[in-house]
Amino acid sequence: MGRCCFYAVGTLSLLLLVTSITLLVARVFQKAVDQTIEKNIVLRNGSETFDSWKKPPLPVYTQFYFFNVTNPEEILNGETPRLEEVGPYTYRELRNKDDIQFGDNGTTISAVSNKAYVFERDKSVGDPKIDLLRTLNIPALTAMEWTQLPLLRDIIEALLKAYRQKLFVTHTVDELLWGYKDEILSLINTFKHDVSPYFGLFYGKNGTNDGDYVFLTGEDNYLNFSKIVEWNGKTSLDWWTADECNMINGTDGDTFHPLITKDEVLYVFPSDFCRSVYITFSDFESVQGLPALRYKVPAEILANTSDNAGFCIPKGNCLGSGVLNVSVCKNGAPIIMSFPHFYQADEKFVSAIGGMHPNKEYHETFVDINPLTGIILRAAKRFQINVYVRKLDDFIETGNIQTLVFPVMYINESVLIDKETASRLKSVINTTLIVTNIPYIIMALGVFFGLIFTWLACRGQGSTDEAELSQRRGKGSMSKMERELQTKERPSYEPSQTVSRAWGRKHAHCCDLGHDDMGQPSVSSRACRLQVFNKRL
Repeated sequence: MGRCCFYAVGTLSLLLLVTSITLLVARVFQKAVDQTIEKNIVLRNGSETFDSWKKPPLPVYTQFYFFNVTNPEEILNGETPRLEEVGPYTYRELRNKDDIQFGDNGTTISAVSNKAYVFERDKSVGDPKIDLLRTLNIPALTAMEWTQLPLLRDIIEALLKAYRQKLFVTHTVDELLWGYKDEILSLINTFKHDVSPYFGLFYGKNGTNDGDYVFLTGEDNYLNFSKIVEWNGKTSLDWWTADECNMINGTDGDTFHPLITKDEVLYVFPSDFCRSVYITFSDFESVQGLPALRYKVPAEILANTSDNAGFCIPKGNCLGSGVLNVSVCKNGAPIIMSFPHFYQADEKFVSAIGGMHPNKEYHETFVDINPLTGIILRAAKRFQINVYVRKLDDFIETGNIQTLVFPVMYINESVLIDKETASRLKSVINTTLIVTNIPYIIMALGVFFGLIFTWLACRGQGSTDEAELSQRRGKGSMSKMERELQTKERPSYEPSQTVSRAWGRKHAHCCDLGHDDMGQPSVSSRACRLQVFNKRL
């Protein structure tokens, strides 16, 4: 019975180890989990994934930081601008998809992305309706740029002179953000109706959308989940001078496909940046106890390289690394995009403006993504709006100003998963971890039974050795006793007794007188033997 148990434990251990290794090599449970996720992370009407895509559950906050001009007169005289950062003015961003329609085969879905902003007083430095800021007169500078068009030149010059526009203006934060009616733009609107009489850095973006999108649902391939295939009826842009620069790549940045690996390069199309960008893996992170891959926008995105030559407008006119001229998609306004405080830009942009302090922690754009589900756990989208300004001889308003990329404001759009959502996601992730770790559990059992098998083998060998040793010791003791007994039974003879013993042996046969009924020597025989013995002595 014991030997049967011994072999049963050994066989079970071997089977468990072989099974676990087979499951690991074939990735049976990992593939099962991956296939389940691929089937569920699809935009299907009524699914949890669809509901989260339609109305993102995570709170998004947008912080606006402005640069207040402290030395306007000196700037007009050619001195270095001195700017003071003011902010944040924080708004809760409400997002949802609307006008949703599925394609015929279920692989595409069209929608618009609505955004609304609600002011958060307790997260802000002041009241945007009261606080005043001095900044560049962007409508006037835009009008000056329009004078490059022959049909508008004379009219705009006359308007600027008649209304005595200044290069620097003062407005409330609310006006600078959401818009105010501008005199110059109002007059231009009378004969050029596509020009709005209102100006604001985010004018027309509160409670509205940025256009019509067509997304892939991920039905055909999970890697295509929520990818953009059309924007405003176009499959590519037409602003840039190279085809690859005009490509619409990736998602809108709200979602990513599941089962992400750190070797992947992810693409995003932020419409306010007027181009697609890519993000690359930077580090491993943990957010609310959840594993995450941190992706960042690399410096190469805005680097002055041959790969980015197609983004130089006009063609061949590159301003330098770290900035992007987006005037072509801002109705001709001389808007230049960069990262806050010219982070990752050429030093010439930083040193030209007083008050610039680029800092990785505060000015870098990143996103922390859970690799299993593709869900964003934490993110910060940061970019700066600048204005290209230079001295124009035809406009005395520009004075002797230097040619500058002049900062106006920067935005920090951030999101962090809440504890309740993190807890639900953690349960899902833990369940999948248990399933994918089943081969390791089986292997651990195999090792456990292997240890038992080894212990039983060692114990059995020890018992056998002990028994053999005891047997050998027993035999050795008996032999010694026998020798002692033989020694005791053997009489000791003195040399003087030799004759008597010889005589006794010679006459002992005379005493063989028979035996009694019990097989013992008879009385006569015993008497005779006694006499012989005495003679020997």
